[in-house]
Amino acid sequence: MQQREEHKVIKTDLLIIGAGGSGLRAAVEAIKTGINVTIVSKSLLGKAHTVMAEGGIAASLGDVDPDDNWKVHFKDTMVEGVYLSDWRLVEKLTKEAPDRVYELEKMGALFDRTPEKKIMQRAFGAHTYRRLCHVGDKTGLELLRTLEDKILHSKNVTVMDEIFVTKLVKRDNKVIGAIALDMKSGDFIAINSKATIIAGGGCGRIYEVTSNSWESTGDGIALAFDAGAEMMDMEMMQFHPTGMVWPQGVRGLLVTEGVRGEGGLLYNSKGERFMLNYSPTKKELDARDVVARSIYKEIQEGRGTEHGGVYLDISYKGKDFIMKKLPGMYMQFKEFAGIDITKEKMEVAPTTHYYMGGIKVDSDTNSTNIEGLFAVGEAASGVHGANRLGGNSLADLLVFGKYVGESASVYVKQAKEENISEEVIVNEKERIKNFLNKEGINPYSLTEKLRKSMSENVGIAREESGLKKTLSVIEEIKKEYGKIGVDGSLKYNPGLLQCLELYNMFTVSELLVKGAILRKESRGAHFRTDFPKKDKNLLKNIVFKKNGEKLESYTFSPPEMPPHLKEILPEEKYD
Repeated sequence: MQQREEHKVIKTDLLIIGAGGSGLRAAVEAIKTGINVTIVSKSLLGKAHTVMAEGGIAASLGDVDPDDNWKVHFKDTMVEGVYLSDWRLVEKLTKEAPDRVYELEKMGALFDRTPEKKIMQRAFGAHTYRRLCHVGDKTGLELLRTLEDKILHSKNVTVMDEIFVTKLVKRDNKVIGAIALDMKSGDFIAINSKATIIAGGGCGRIYEVTSNSWESTGDGIALAFDAGAEMMDMEMMQFHPTGMVWPQGVRGLLVTEGVRGEGGLLYNSKGERFMLNYSPTKKELDARDVVARSIYKEIQEGRGTEHGGVYLDISYKGKDFIMKKLPGMYMQFKEFAGIDITKEKMEVAPTTHYYMGGIKVDSDTNSTNIEGLFAVGEAASGVHGANRLGGNSLADLLVFGKYVGESASVYVKQAKEENISEEVIVNEKERIKNFLNKEGINPYSLTEKLRKSMSENVGIAREESGLKKTLSVIEEIKKEYGKIGVDGSLKYNPGLLQCLELYNMFTVSELLVKGAILRKESRGAHFRTDFPKKDKNLLKNIVFKKNGEKLESYTFSPPEMPPHLKEILPEEKYD
């Protein structure tokens, strides 16, 4: 590393933006090839949003239900994604998830066990069999801990905490690196890289109520979009059925699907187990979009609880069972709400949870349409279609983290090193410094304006006039964005960070809303009250791409599914 005027310059073979499960799994694979890897994290190592994936990893081990296999998992995933998923990615996911779980175990992950000492698997919504490999209700934390340990004991990897990437730098339609701000020191960093992987997670913070932590503002998705990468399924935001509703300070905090997987039951304020009406067969373990809309309807029709939710009860299972299976949930409600879930009901309501939309990637390499740029995890699209199957997110990051680490390493071996020009660095530094203007508009006011409108009009239920109203709000925010400013310096300045995040938030929000307007049907997590049914003519993905200052869109469908996969699926896709 060398000091050059007011910025630092780093040279690396592979830059990974994001230190969650997908970024770390990609790094684990890449360092095997001997290349140098640099991981930059907006937060602290170990703090990534992967820790909130509590319920388990979906993999058809068959340890609890021997009839389970990858074909059943394939069918469940395609059906849950309402056939918008790229079958090529889903085939890889379902075939390879078991090997990735065993591999993680060999790295040191400590899974719960059956009496026969096999990996324990629990039930989850819309899974035919008990398939979720878990560590109590802290699976994401264990996965992250295991991958971190592997990374920290490797020589050719560097992890940089509290780094915010402000721009991907291109030359001749090829990404050659990035410019970032070290939030601790206030230093700018030019990172020259032969290849770059976006592994920066989702964008749940564009809504008021979300299970996502503060980091999830769509940064990686917006960086890739501005660099010219294609975006797909941007209208598809998943609302998890169960988030905390009280106290207000933890509203939206995830209540893992593992509670329902272990037998938790849903009741309205009248004491009615209402899922028996909406889904008499699958009940509480139906698809997330079905359960979330059912809870939403109960609340809207006046059968909600005191704090605007419904009740989730697992107390009948007894304290010993709960403390063994759901210790994290016990502590979460005890500490934050003063509720003892071994004796009392929980109050829950839907919360913004997971983005199925994101960067469109090649089904073989996870590369984008921009040379040198790859994407993985929640920042990428294609695997989950219109609605993600619970537990498939951790399977996704393990399977495709390995793939993208391999393919980016292959690219690095033949790529030429190029340096980011001084002019580009200087221009970017000036752009960021211009936000240090205490006379400017408060970025927090615009952020809250955006989140309020997204929550009111682009949530579980959507319709044309509300979507267009939010689009108008976004246009107003875009016009005011050039006038925002904050006091202070480049160092440890949360206001400055808000200025940078706001751009990413309204960039992703605009694509989400425009996708929702174009999809004049209801499919999976996308529910239009003015178009409540599926339309077989819209069984295709909507793709956006930036062409200069112009936004272009087109529709995309993967190639015809081969017969050996078609025969796995139900015959009728549209009923």
